[in-house]
Amino acid sequence: MDLRSWYRWEAGGLAFYKAWNLEVSGIVTHAFTTRIGGVSDPPFDTLNLGLHVGDAPESVIENRRRCCEALELDAGKLTTVEQVHNAEVAVVRPDHVGAGARDFGAAIRGADAMITNQPGVPLATFYADCVPVFILDPVNKAIGLAHAGWKGTAANVVARTLEAMSRAYGSRPADCMAAIGPAIGRCCYEVGSKVANALWKICGDDRCIVRGPADSLRVDLPLANSRLLRAAGVPEERIAFCPLCTHCNTTDFFSYRRDGQTGRMAAVIALK
Repeated sequence: MDLRSWYRWEAGGLAFYKAWNLEVSGIVTHAFTTRIGGVSDPPFDTLNLGLHVGDAPESVIENRRRCCEALELDAGKLTTVEQVHNAEVAVVRPDHVGAGARDFGAAIRGADAMITNQPGVPLATFYADCVPVFILDPVNKAIGLAHAGWKGTAANVVARTLEAMSRAYGSRPADCMAAIGPAIGRCCYEVGSKVANALWKICGDDRCIVRGPADSLRVDLPLANSRLLRAAGVPEERIAFCPLCTHCNTTDFFSYRRDGQTGRMAAVIALK
């Protein structure tokens, strides 16, 4: 078993991906969902978990119920953020629990990341190409979850999440482990000079930004976030990395860049 890898897992007719390092910790329940096993109609077929994409709300709520049931989590406590492509981090208080579970308008506003030390509270963020970043502090028993698109990556949302965990719970990056889930890969993420320059400033790694066909620019957002986690103090051997590209894998994943109007997968994590 390579603790830095991910594996596919099925339950209740649904398919998920999990990171070995988080799984063997024994103190969290976590998963990255696929598009398989839900009730949504095209173009959201079938396990769409996003309430903000135009799908029937009752379908999304049923899909969320199925996911939480398979993961043995309480769907009513599912806690979400607005996801506005920034680096703001919400500290989940008791009155936040369940925010956005059944109504997108009730999600915690103005943030793309969350942290908590409350057991049994599932944090969830939603994806169709952006990078999900799970963080666990096994010493102080606290978790973080960050949604990192190119803007969030350029604003270093992963470092901001670690800083928030340090302030709130005394977390030390050296004690933390992280997992970077499925996202659009460098193979498919072609960008303009504005995006490339913004990411070069924060990352400065020529493996993260490369020349593609016809001199196009391609960005490796998952690798960039891995570099930023390491720069913030998380040891490389404690970071699990999923190489799957959401744009390439049409069977398992939604992709906004590939399909336009489409559903959303979810990253979910809760302390046991």
